[in-house]
Amino acid sequence: MGQREDMLEVIRSAYAARGSGDVDGLVGAFDPAGVFTLVGDNSALELTGSAQGHPTLREAFGQFIANFEFVERQILSELVEGQRAAVHSRLVVRYHPTGKTFTTEVLDLFRFQDGKIIELTEFADTAQIKAVIA
Repeated sequence: MGQREDMLEVIRSAYAARGSGDVDGLVGAFDPAGVFTLVGDNSALELTGSAQGHPTLREAFGQFIANFEFVERQILSELVEGQRAAVHSRLVVRYHPTGKTFTTEVLDLFRFQDGKIIELTEFADTAQIKAVIA
């Protein structure tokens, strides 16, 4: 298997863990110093910002999973170049506190180091998220 396929397998495994609510499986895809960032204005949406390191990632992902169930993910495109990958997905998401379900698109930018995710930057429609949780 080539490097491209290896990276995409790590991403797909992380997505599968996220979809099934497996926090440890999701965190395990990350390097111990890995960083996840949800891009957005933190003063407008408190969920945005960064988490670094397995303990912090476990806490952050645990909260995301408890509140936002990824009911379905459709990968629209995948690009890999060197140690970086970009994945554009369409998601059906259920917000657990209200049961409200919505469809949205996200763009995930990955950087890899030694076969693990060292950085994941996610671009999501934070205005839509804010409206759902309001």
